[in-house]
Amino acid sequence: MSDAVVEVSAVFDTILVLDFGSQYSHLITRRLREFNVYAEMLPCTQKISELSWKPAGIILSGGPYSVYLEGSPHVDHDIFKLNVPILGICYGMQELAWINGKGVARGEKREYGPATLNVEDASCPLFKDVDHSKVWMSHGDKLHALPTGFKIVATSENSPFAAIAHETDSIFGIQFHPEVTHTEKGKQLLRNFAIDICKAQNNWTMENFIDTEIARIQKLVGPTAEVIGAVSGGVDSTVGAKIMHEAIGDRFHAIYVDNGVMRLNETEQVYKTLTEGLGINLTVVDASDLFLGRLKGVTDPEKKRKIIGNTFINVFEEEAAKIKPASGQEIEFLLQGTLYPDVIESISFKGPSQTIKTHHNVGGLLDNMKLKLIEPLRELFKDEVRHLGELMGVPHDLVWRHPFPGPGLAIRVLGEVTPAQVKIAREADAIFIAEIKAAGLYKQISQAFAALLPVRSVGVMGDQRTYEQVIALRAITTVDFMTADWFEFDYSFLKRVASRIVNEVDGVARVTYDITSKPPATVEWE
Repeated sequence: MSDAVVEVSAVFDTILVLDFGSQYSHLITRRLREFNVYAEMLPCTQKISELSWKPAGIILSGGPYSVYLEGSPHVDHDIFKLNVPILGICYGMQELAWINGKGVARGEKREYGPATLNVEDASCPLFKDVDHSKVWMSHGDKLHALPTGFKIVATSENSPFAAIAHETDSIFGIQFHPEVTHTEKGKQLLRNFAIDICKAQNNWTMENFIDTEIARIQKLVGPTAEVIGAVSGGVDSTVGAKIMHEAIGDRFHAIYVDNGVMRLNETEQVYKTLTEGLGINLTVVDASDLFLGRLKGVTDPEKKRKIIGNTFINVFEEEAAKIKPASGQEIEFLLQGTLYPDVIESISFKGPSQTIKTHHNVGGLLDNMKLKLIEPLRELFKDEVRHLGELMGVPHDLVWRHPFPGPGLAIRVLGEVTPAQVKIAREADAIFIAEIKAAGLYKQISQAFAALLPVRSVGVMGDQRTYEQVIALRAITTVDFMTADWFEFDYSFLKRVASRIVNEVDGVARVTYDITSKPPATVEWE
């Protein structure tokens, strides 16, 4: 666990979410933060004795397992020694039942989708202002008996124990998922638990976070040490750079590396924004030949990410060695813009067992890296980073700029990355984004880009046969980048963009639009 997590959890009243591997686990954390209650998610295997802070309450998430099967995950029983409120959701409720007398078995039929909740005990504080309503079920197992010491609070047609509560302690279990939007009054239920039952203060705001994080950085870095910062021009690295500048002033050295796979006019824009606009001390390093040279002949996306991540660190360390701090000390720290979704996918109970793809922030780092990492944004979701940026005076257009992956266009050029391929992807992407902005759609879309596919297609131009490449356009909407849906453009918009790309970008014969959600797809193609 990082110092950052410990410090934040110690400062703010924190609801601990223990993850049993549900696809919805991250949403529990997100919903709690929406009403300014800080929440941290840790694996269900977390040992309570290893926590350096005491949670205000604990939520046990859902999960894909059966509590009665050998090898299924179980919570550390020390959670009950903390004397804090506990809420079990789906598998989490079945875990509470299993601990308190078993009574969990396979249901006669799987219950997935909407159900009507019938509240039998309106006096239960968890159900304040939550009456008969639609809830979202997703389970195959269910309770067949009431656990020892518990009472029924709510039922549904298929679940006679849809909600239970301990008769004397603040321990609750619900079979449905309040964290998903399909549950009509789910946010109210979570609010009741966090604020009314756990008595957690809803003071998790970016205004408070700024002061807390600046103080943490100052304590970590000390009065003389200096920090080198990786900036890309995106909102994450820019906000991270700004908060570092506020914390330690000129002892923070921002470095922008032109890796040869950036967007059109990226370097010039980044330099102007960070130096003239935000007063940050910025060094621009042109390492495009180095990156492209190391990528030559490489087609595997994981190898691309590793090469780019490792090369970044190489360049940073070389630049750090060139900086001569006034204190006479060497550079000790490296700023990195890791966000909470990256952390969640890395610590999820079932996440580490299978790597879908390496995150450019948490993967690709050298094992023998000399610099210590500082990650001031690792507790924040994307919308929280945007709010933080606006509070700190980062220009509005940059705050709302779409994310851009660390490996840049290298993972949007499928197959080998060459200067010619990058040029095609860069120009197609610029046209797509320009048309999105001209149509007034940019802020409605969370991320959009053009990917160059490693296939060729027959076409006709000027009565001549062509055999050139294919561009795939992708645009998605999302709240937290954990799940996403494709953006529904008008056909006229897509027709205009396709026409411009085919006519203005040499080497493109065909344009397609990706209509796959996340999951099953990821946002990026590689």
